[in-house]
Amino acid sequence: KERSISATAAIMGDKTQKLNLKREVGLMGAVSLIGGTMIGSGIFMTPQTVLYSIGSPGASLVVWACCGLLVILASFCYAELGTVIRESGGEYIYILRTSGPVVAFMLIFSSVLFVRPAGIAGMALGFAQYVVAPFYSDCPPPVVQVKCVAAAAIVVLAIVNCLNVRLSMAVQVFFMAAKVLALAVIIIGGVVMLIRGHTENFEDSFENTNVGINPIGIAFYQGLWAYDGWNNLNYVTEELKRPEVSKKGIWGFSGKCYCTELFRPNKLPTITIKKKLVMFFYIGENGECNPINV
Repeated sequence: KERSISATAAIMGDKTQKLNLKREVGLMGAVSLIGGTMIGSGIFMTPQTVLYSIGSPGASLVVWACCGLLVILASFCYAELGTVIRESGGEYIYILRTSGPVVAFMLIFSSVLFVRPAGIAGMALGFAQYVVAPFYSDCPPPVVQVKCVAAAAIVVLAIVNCLNVRLSMAVQVFFMAAKVLALAVIIIGGVVMLIRGHTENFEDSFENTNVGINPIGIAFYQGLWAYDGWNNLNYVTEELKRPEVSKKGIWGFSGKCYCTELFRPNKLPTITIKKKLVMFFYIGENGECNPINV
């Protein structure tokens, strides 16, 4: 009896071991996951909306700074949670361990059925819109083609992520590098314009600021949307090679890089050039270069 019980326990232990996720996400893959998710459609779409809502360049930069501070503080909290509760699942697993299964089920139910599908569909449609746009320069692209490309992108990326962790991380790193290159081109172009003396947008930078709950709320909403994705690393905690070491460094590095991009002084005067440069990367005027994260 004792031998049979121990043999059964050993078999169950082997099965449990086989069900564990493979720890194949290293430092570069984790940085690419965070950076690739954050540097998406938001950073290319929201600056104009924030500026329009708040009314002045100076107040717009204040909004960006406040949003960045909120995200940095929240990232540090998530880093601590991820090192204490070393399970994948993000908010779901934290609420499950602290508030019980009912609240956790309500969160995951709304996320799976409403929040995540809507976000994925929106990003996929935006990506498809600007992939098809170069072929229809004289007219809007057909809606059917846009939807077909969006659906194909979702299916392809789902297959890639299901096939192999290393393959998905390799694709993630590739697109992350492409987006960083696009931002580098934008920043260099803006610095050149600043050196040439194009500083007219910084004269009376707080003039015509819209003070009120509605404009400030909309500006913060758009600004925080640009930072969306900062918490995605906690969904793959069990796949990180060294989560206790890498998480704090990854979020600190990503936050510094992203804040550097958002707070550069030439951001507002170079919106038009930014749009033109980003078109080269099939992003479009208000598009995104974040296909792996669709």
